[in-house]
Amino acid sequence: MSNDILVITEHMDGKFSDVSFELVGKAKELASALGGQAVAVVVGGGVDANVFASDATIHIDDAALGQFNPEAYGKVIEALVKEKSPRLVMFGWTATGMDLAAWLSAKLGVPCAAYVKEIGSDLMMGCQAYGGKLMAEVAPEGDMAIAACLAGSFPAEAGQGSTAATATASPVDLGSLKVKFVEAIKPEGGDVDITSQTKLVSVGRGIGGKENIELAEELAQALDAALSCSRPVVDAGWLPRTRQVGKSGLKVKPKMYLMLGISGAPEHLEGMKSAELIIAVNTDKKAPIFNVAHYGATADLFEVAEAMLELL
Repeated sequence: MSNDILVITEHMDGKFSDVSFELVGKAKELASALGGQAVAVVVGGGVDANVFASDATIHIDDAALGQFNPEAYGKVIEALVKEKSPRLVMFGWTATGMDLAAWLSAKLGVPCAAYVKEIGSDLMMGCQAYGGKLMAEVAPEGDMAIAACLAGSFPAEAGQGSTAATATASPVDLGSLKVKFVEAIKPEGGDVDITSQTKLVSVGRGIGGKENIELAEELAQALDAALSCSRPVVDAGWLPRTRQVGKSGLKVKPKMYLMLGISGAPEHLEGMKSAELIIAVNTDKKAPIFNVAHYGATADLFEVAEAMLELL
């Protein structure tokens, strides 16, 4: 068993996700305290793996790993972890990380902490629960642990660099997989590209119903902004998926992000945490969005929206 920290990175269309750099930066800090190395692991081809500030980077390239396949990636990572015996394996708590962290935990019988927001040098982890309203302290038992971390928990800059990657073939035979990649289905273009907007008015479950969307649209027009939303609004059919901000939607970085009735679940924060100015309106004073908003009002969103329209 070593004191190394393995970071399982993520990429799509040749580009690494921000959470990969965040985890590598944190891994360097932890590895330094434990006397080990921070090792970035890149699975799959078609990507430049020499972009991390890790102590070492392992690039596993194989034709069967060209597109994400949870079975193929899981088997590869399981074999690599068994070989390296690290102290900690880090994933992003993303759609990909949810698959792989659970697989590895079950296969190796090691503890896995999810929704990780903080990790101390003693590997004590702070994990969000109930949409960020509660923090649980987790102390993993045993010689190895898995941490599935929320995006935005650590600075990405600390993980950016140019460590030369060591290319290697898959450590397992991938010729007889039960799961096959068929196709990647991307959202169709909408009437508005919310990723290019400088101002957004975003509505959540608190808007109450489709009949109330008109008020938010009116406010957005008065602010010369576009209208966006959180996932519950899309799931309810009140706005199209092209307007959705978050982990399963689109990532935005406007100069102003005005939120009406959005509590601030980690999945939504992942899509808008880089906005220059975040303003939140929510009746729940304990809503986690107030931990990241620059300005906030514990108030009825309809009263605030109508008052703003009068002033505008």
